Amino acid sequence: MNSPLMTVLTYVLIPVAVTIIGGIIAAYRSPGEKTRITVQHFAAGVVFAAVAVELLPELVIDLKFPALIGGFSFGVALMLAVRYFSQRMEGAEGSTGLVVASGIDVFIDGLLIGVSFDVGLKAGIIITIALAIELLFLALSVASTLAEKGKSKRIIIGTTAGLSALVLIGATIGSTLLQGLHGPGLEAVIAFAVAALLYLVTEELLVEAHKGQADSTFATTMFFLGFLIVLLLENLA
Repeated sequence: MNSPLMTVLTYVLIPVAVTIIGGIIAAYRSPGEKTRITVQHFAAGVVFAAVAVELLPELVIDLKFPALIGGFSFGVALMLAVRYFSQRMEGAEGSTGLVVASGIDVFIDGLLIGVSFDVGLKAGIIITIALAIELLFLALSVASTLAEKGKSKRIIIGTTAGLSALVLIGATIGSTLLQGLHGPGLEAVIAFAVAALLYLVTEELLVEAHKGQADSTFATTMFFLGFLIVLLLENLA
């Protein structure tokens, strides 16, 4: 196994472990609405800062407009398509649809982790940590929903463990297929990642966070705290 792939697989164990732990926690005690909203805001701030600090600067260096427009447009189109099919599956299939839709999201998160390491080690680490926090929320959400539907703890934990495997698969594919990419090809991939991550922040994390009734100043503050932490890490690295 080559060294770059080994590096990706080492760090991707963080979101894999977080996803499993989130499922175990929610299987025994579902988090309250305030906790969920706080985690969502914090994760949104971390992901948003990771995009601003690690990915956007790469797009303004020797920029190629076709690569930027093509990669960004594909990222937006893919995420909109995922949302469309995910909503249809959730509505038609109940808990099975929820798991399948979540699996698609998790796989894309893994793919983005693999892609981010092609930008650089620091970018890969920060985005991996950011997506690990987002995956914690997703695991808590899926496990809580399954618990509400009367699923056993064994099924809940097994389901979230299965989702965690998709993170590993996505990261492996992202790292393997795009390893050593440079020039316009790499710029297109970065633009794709920017679009996908911005969609994750604006249309998933924050939208879901504001659906609840327990939104608060503290939860909003957590968004900015997450952003600030990434800025601090960038300057300390």
